[in-house]
Amino acid sequence: MELNGHHILVTGSSRGIGNAIAGHLLQQGARVGLHYHSQQHSAAALQAVYPGESTLHQADLAAGREACEQLIGEFIQSWGQLDAVVLNAGVAIPSSLRMNADEWEANWDQTMALNLKAPGLLSRSALSYFQQQASGGRLIFISSRAAFRGDTPEYWAYAASKGGLVSLARSIAKDFGKEGVKSFVVAPGFVATEMAQQFIDTYGEAFVKGDLALDELTQ
Repeated sequence: MELNGHHILVTGSSRGIGNAIAGHLLQQGARVGLHYHSQQHSAAALQAVYPGESTLHQADLAAGREACEQLIGEFIQSWGQLDAVVLNAGVAIPSSLRMNADEWEANWDQTMALNLKAPGLLSRSALSYFQQQASGGRLIFISSRAAFRGDTPEYWAYAASKGGLVSLARSIAKDFGKEGVKSFVVAPGFVATEMAQQFIDTYGEAFVKGDLALDELTQ
């Protein structure tokens, strides 16, 4: 890919898939906004490798509209341009059906706030900007295999939120494609990330591998 002159914001770029995406975009010449919530050191490590080509942006996206709008505005203010947003930030909170109902509900709300509501708010803010640009823009949603095949009872909220991303991405593609806004959804299979480790610890690597088309976990 030739991405010189492209300005791309990646949410959740301090670890896992988001960190890998951001690193690859920087390798291809893009100028990248590295969003993080609490793990600044991981995002800063990427910035140290590509000085002048990336900016750090802290935001708790689960906090709601103000945080999401501020992140988009901060990126545009930093670079003067926004070409694409990779909506990757997410959380997978295990919630047993046997746990306290209040705690289960709180976990569900937290999952939806970050995995689905925040991408909606970020998309709304980015679309407002893209519609003013002759070149439009791109939104890339990082969903999950769970959106299409479901998940274990502990991860109902995660699967439901990722399924919602698929519908959101398709809706934007349908409604705004003719205005130059392209919307894509990527649904990775099981990837050995820090976020996935709790699932692996609970069910075991053999269980996870037995459910895969491949012989080993994707790194």
